[in-house]
Amino acid sequence: MASVFSACSGSAVLFHSRNSFSSKGSFLHLKRPLSANCVASLGTEVSVSPAVDTFWQWLKEEGVVSGKTPVKPGVVPEGLGLVALKDISRNEVVLQVPKRLWINPDAVAASEIGKVCSGLKPWLAVALFLIRERSRSDSLWKHYFSILPKETDSTIYWSEEELSELQGTQLLNTTRSVKQYVQNEFRRLEEEIIIPNKKLFPSSITLDDFFWAFGILRSRAFSRLRNENLVVIPLADLINHSARVTTDDHAYEIKGAAGLFSWDYLFSLRSPLSLKAGDQVYIQYDLNKSNAELALDYGFIEPNTDRNAYTLTLQISESDPFFGDKLDIAESNGFGETAYFDIFYNRPLPPGLLPYLRLVALGGTDAFLLESIFRNSIWGHLELPVSRDNEELICRVVRETCKTALAGYHTTIEEDQKLKEAKLDSRHAIAVGIREGEKNLLQQIDEIFKEKELELAQLEYYQERRLKDLGLCGENGDILGDLGKFF
Repeated sequence: MASVFSACSGSAVLFHSRNSFSSKGSFLHLKRPLSANCVASLGTEVSVSPAVDTFWQWLKEEGVVSGKTPVKPGVVPEGLGLVALKDISRNEVVLQVPKRLWINPDAVAASEIGKVCSGLKPWLAVALFLIRERSRSDSLWKHYFSILPKETDSTIYWSEEELSELQGTQLLNTTRSVKQYVQNEFRRLEEEIIIPNKKLFPSSITLDDFFWAFGILRSRAFSRLRNENLVVIPLADLINHSARVTTDDHAYEIKGAAGLFSWDYLFSLRSPLSLKAGDQVYIQYDLNKSNAELALDYGFIEPNTDRNAYTLTLQISESDPFFGDKLDIAESNGFGETAYFDIFYNRPLPPGLLPYLRLVALGGTDAFLLESIFRNSIWGHLELPVSRDNEELICRVVRETCKTALAGYHTTIEEDQKLKEAKLDSRHAIAVGIREGEKNLLQQIDEIFKEKELELAQLEYYQERRLKDLGLCGENGDILGDLGKFF
């Protein structure tokens, strides 16, 4: 954590991490391609493990797949994925899975543990359900559980030695925060649900079990479905991600009812690309995720530099003498005491960043703008430079913060680029890509505010704009008439 704006009446804090786990919204999305050590070849004649064959046979018995199904699990570079058995057209339906096979809060509610889980957050209830069902020999999903991995390359599973390669990165702090969050949730569940209900949970449940379930949900759960914000769908979750797919619209949907005499709903998956027999079927997991989020959720990153991001976290200090006024202004414009701004490589600064920075730094002779008479118009004034002192301050502290952050990494960008030329294991490659991306972003942010510093003398500030509005200042900035002697 680095304190900034300490030289002015206001203050802010620029954190090096952002806890992305909030009870206010779902954090569960699609899955990461998983390693499948038991598969050996790619094509329409796919050699897979007996467990995958048994899983496929179960899907046949359940009426999910048939001889007409155009895809099948197969060996792919990512491990296990869906391979086209014939040519497939763009937007063609490749599979449909009925709701009775979904694992979601409804499945939990209908189970023996539904009553004791009714007051839990949905993801916690589903996590407990996954753990319990995996231990049952008579579970409907036993053949599905047999093909699930013990872990992925998500950073939550990295050893301390592996995590040391993330030194200085925001991802390291976020990963540690996530792991602590999961541990705290497990301890609470253990005390409040698991131990008091040993008849419902006869098998011992460990923290490792809970991390397994958390990772499955984090990497494999579909979201943004109609009336379904958290659902694991066997077979559909084998589909892998590709950067070649540039849209995440309409790849999957819920249809219902499943038939004339059925009230079941279907999860329908379409191919966003035209494919030839033997090609792998891909979708886009999420166009808006940064590489750090991809690494945390799924255990991979893209080489696309546009995925690199750095989060600036700004805060109005409670010790600021204008704290109440600034907080009121921030909240009136969609922000709060703390505001997060994700800056992506080669993209403009996010909306609201500069006004929020100027608000936090506002003080001294500029503090008159905080008076109630300006309350409805101040944000518009903050969209533009307020004063040279204010603008100079935000440039200086942001640049100092960037330099401090850059000093926290144990390698340089040049060293990372050289490492990328070597053959690295998957986790080391992720670490190198993440830290190089963050450093490039910090340099980009520093350069943006360096250019602003060079333009300070040419900028037009609030006072000049106000005098122009009153007709008291010429276009070249000269103050007209006798008024000039007062300035």
